[in-house]
Amino acid sequence: MAVRAVRGATQLDADDRDHMLERVTELVTDVMEANGLDVDDFISVIFTATSDLVSEFPAYAARRLGFGEVPLICARELEIAGSMPRVVRLMAHVETDLPRADITHVYLHGAAALRSDLTRVSRTPDE
Repeated sequence: MAVRAVRGATQLDADDRDHMLERVTELVTDVMEANGLDVDDFISVIFTATSDLVSEFPAYAARRLGFGEVPLICARELEIAGSMPRVVRLMAHVETDLPRADITHVYLHGAAALRSDLTRVSRTPDE
């Protein structure tokens, strides 16, 4: 079994606690489904959020999904002029038999525009 990194991001419509939990839950769940992962496959997850998101820790959404024994950390995304607002990103380290080329990185809602070259699963604001 190999260790792989899975990337993902989602954009929020507003800095609202319930909306944050909904979008991050969707992101984590989609990463799991797209790569055939269970909670036990996760080694650790790093979440970052842009500085305009302060309503909740993104990791709390993962905790509610059963990630209580998985090391999680939240950090602040770099503030670069012109960067996309209200974005939560994740990088998960997982154990999987998937080859690196078959890992599906998940970018949802407006964040799908960030890495269209990597993602095979995305949602637009209309979905």
